[in-house]
Amino acid sequence: MVLGWNSWLGVRKFLLEVNPDILNMTTIRHYSSALVLRLAVLAICVSLPLSPVVGKSIPSAAPGAGYAHALAAADRFLQAWQSSDVEGGMVLLSNDVKSKLSSDTLEQYFSQTGLAYEITRGKELSAGRYDFPVVLVTNIPGTKCVHRRFSSILVVRTGNNDWAIDKLP
Repeated sequence: MVLGWNSWLGVRKFLLEVNPDILNMTTIRHYSSALVLRLAVLAICVSLPLSPVVGKSIPSAAPGAGYAHALAAADRFLQAWQSSDVEGGMVLLSNDVKSKLSSDTLEQYFSQTGLAYEITRGKELSAGRYDFPVVLVTNIPGTKCVHRRFSSILVVRTGNNDWAIDKLP
C-alpha cells in the first residue's frame, strides 16, 4: 500500500489533532495512548512497502561437495564441446551414453561450432545425480546469426569422486 501526498497530509493531521485546551489527566492518558496507537499504525503503514516480502525466495541449503564436483564435470564437458575436443568429451561420458550413441554421432555432436554455453544452478535429483539447465550457443551455418538451444545436462557419480555425463544437452 503506497500513500499519496494527500493521504500523508491526512495522517499528519490525524496525528496532530490533540486539543491543547483540555488538560485533565483522563484526557491526557486517552490522547497519549491514542497517539501511541497512531504512531504504531503509521510505522506499520510506512514499513510494509519497504519490506522484502514479495519476490524474495527462501535461500536453499548450501550445495555440498558432490554438487561442486558435478558442476565441474559438466563444465569440463561443455568446454570440450566448445573447443570441438572429441577425445576430451568422450572421456567424460558415462558407459550408458557411449553404448547408446555411435562414434560418428558423437563426432558430429562435437563438430558443431560451439560459440558459448551457459550453465545455471542445478538441482540434485537423487544421491549422486545432478541436473543442470544449460544454453548452447552455436552459429547458424551460412549466416552471421547465432542459435541458442535450451537444454539440460545430467551428471552422475560413477565412483570415488568420479563423475560422468549421463545425458547430452
